Amino acid sequence: MKFNSSAFYIKIISGESWSIFTFSFLICIIFSQCTANLPIGDEDNGGLFLPEGFEALVVVDSLEGRARHLAVKDNGDIYVKLRFPDSVGGNAALRDTDNDGKADIIETFGDYLDKSSYGTAMRIHNNYLYFSSVTRIFRQKLTDKLVPDSEMELIVRDTQPPRQHDTKPIAFDKKGNLYTPFGAPSDACQVDDRVFMSPGMDPCPILEHRGGIWKFDANKKGQLQKDGEKFATGLRSVVALEWNDQADNLFTVVHGRDHMHNTWPEQFTVWEGAMLPSEVFLKLEEGSDAGWPYYYYDQMKEDYFLSPEYGGDGKKQGEKVNTLERPLVGFPGHFAPNDLLFYTGDQFPERYKNGAFMAFHGSTSRAPYPQAGYFVAFVPMENGTPSGSWEVFADGFAGVDTILNTSDAKHRPMGLAMGPDGSIYISDSVKGKIWRVMYKGDKEGFGKAQLAKMDERKKQAPNIKTPDEVKDIVATEADGFFPKEGNMAEGARLYNSHCALCHQKNGRGNDRFPPLNYSDWVIGDKEKLIDVILNGLEGEIMVRGKSYNNVMPKLDHLKNEEIALILTYIRQNFGNRSSGINPDEVAKVRKATAK
Repeated sequence: MKFNSSAFYIKIISGESWSIFTFSFLICIIFSQCTANLPIGDEDNGGLFLPEGFEALVVVDSLEGRARHLAVKDNGDIYVKLRFPDSVGGNAALRDTDNDGKADIIETFGDYLDKSSYGTAMRIHNNYLYFSSVTRIFRQKLTDKLVPDSEMELIVRDTQPPRQHDTKPIAFDKKGNLYTPFGAPSDACQVDDRVFMSPGMDPCPILEHRGGIWKFDANKKGQLQKDGEKFATGLRSVVALEWNDQADNLFTVVHGRDHMHNTWPEQFTVWEGAMLPSEVFLKLEEGSDAGWPYYYYDQMKEDYFLSPEYGGDGKKQGEKVNTLERPLVGFPGHFAPNDLLFYTGDQFPERYKNGAFMAFHGSTSRAPYPQAGYFVAFVPMENGTPSGSWEVFADGFAGVDTILNTSDAKHRPMGLAMGPDGSIYISDSVKGKIWRVMYKGDKEGFGKAQLAKMDERKKQAPNIKTPDEVKDIVATEADGFFPKEGNMAEGARLYNSHCALCHQKNGRGNDRFPPLNYSDWVIGDKEKLIDVILNGLEGEIMVRGKSYNNVMPKLDHLKNEEIALILTYIRQNFGNRSSGINPDEVAKVRKATAK
């Protein structure tokens, strides 16, 4: 590296505006003393468990609006996509002015239409800040100000309103192209989405315009989906998407489908429903097919199998199984991969160079086993190919050892970004907390000994390990996963069997599915509630001031008596104190709404 010391000192003396971070970072590069210039980590690493030699500090404890993806500018400024933006904007900008690692300036910006709960992207590319709502991708030219005052440009927009699995993470190649998914508004392309034993549509009409990745011009304004090119297909829901410059390829970690046991109990056990399908790490070439909805990947059998909607039973593989994109890694089901980062910095030990970090947001549908995920994983890689097994890099976000309900988790890792000095930043979607992870140990001596404790967490932690089919059950017989025994009321048993997978055992819901406690949908009009159970509900709704956009499957295969018991249970539990519902009331609505 050539360094003109005269020019450097002239800039300082001439009074040009240099932040403390910029000055310290330059000194770090010039004199190779990056570790010495890193801020002090928190005594408890912000609650995180990390490999030996790593430290973490909390940059900000909470952001109003909570956090999705984030990006870090070359001067250390942090930009965050907010989950529930208020009227002053959908993004947050953070600055550390005294180099202690803590944000002491926080400003919100980016007031735009279609601000929805699942707006995802926040990336910096060619000195532009790119960010998204669920149906639009915007960009602003970065300036010397913390909050850019340049024009906000609309780059890509959808022509359809937000639906389930609509997220807009983005990635950029070296040729000026932008990649983003158009999620499939279905669980498995059933005739009736998520409904008990509903068959799949064949061919699946959704795949023409959804369930894949599209490529666009990263610099062209006002593009619609028709202006892009379909790059890959068979991808139900993608939130983690990134380009790997070393391999010069697009990569993703995919959300697998839900409800394999609940909708197909004759084909899949409760344990298989919790473990399958795999969340797969894929290298995507143009024309790649990841199999959805016809196939799913089984990480235990290390192969693709036919989905039950298309005749699968956990054994049948189908004729096209060998044409599908083979996963680089098959993670256990329902980990919920929400971001992907390839490490290109020099601060961490050499084994992390060009490897993949993945933020697992955490499951909602693992009952009667502990909910899983809620950690950051690492896959060592060389030239775009894994060079070892996946590892636990950061854990402890949930704050509890065994997560029974999604709402038990204090924090859920969401976004990943690398700072200019090689630190990694991790965002949380529950309270908007952000951590900065740094390495201060011996880089040359880093190896198995420093990873031993994290390897033990992979084997033992309830939120990470593969649960024992019998020993790790955290529900009782009365919870509805087994023949009825115990003292739990029949309504509770039916609720836990048919509803708790989404709304959770405690009725508080999660990021995807609304709470039942104190909800007008539950404690209000009886006929409206019965109609939802009998005929389902789709589209964006507001519950207790928050937006939800998923599918409530119809449960019309249940008897009137069973529906009455479930609805009475939810109207008189979770803090609710409304009158019960009887079978005659259900029968009346069933007759009135019958098609």
